[in-house]
Amino acid sequence: MTTVLEPTRATLAALAALDPDAGPVEMLNLLRFRERADYPDGVPACSGREAYLRYGAQVQVHLERVGAVLVRRAAALLAFIAPAGEHWDEVLVVRYPSVGAFLRMIGDPDYQQIAIHRHAALADARLIVTRPHE
Repeated sequence: MTTVLEPTRATLAALAALDPDAGPVEMLNLLRFRERADYPDGVPACSGREAYLRYGAQVQVHLERVGAVLVRRAAALLAFIAPAGEHWDEVLVVRYPSVGAFLRMIGDPDYQQIAIHRHAALADARLIVTRPHE
């Protein structure tokens, strides 16, 4: 299983090619935490889950700024239909008013500064862009 924490140039271009104002999107986040967060020197040590909680507390203002809301946060119990050995710790669904709103958020330099907590926290992740059926 390949570890993935960031979009590739190709996936970022594919997202940017979507209509930025076509309506709401929901981002399905599959998260696996590191046992110990992987921070640069000088940042107090903690677990990966604790580092993600730091990120979660700080990202809230950025979500609000673009009109996004956390729809669901849940513990992942079992990857029932998945490749052998695949497991996730937590699942999040975040609703953005549009792809453009999401792109504005991740492009914000203030957001990029708090992403250190996300990077330190995660051993692996998936972010799946969905469009809700209305």
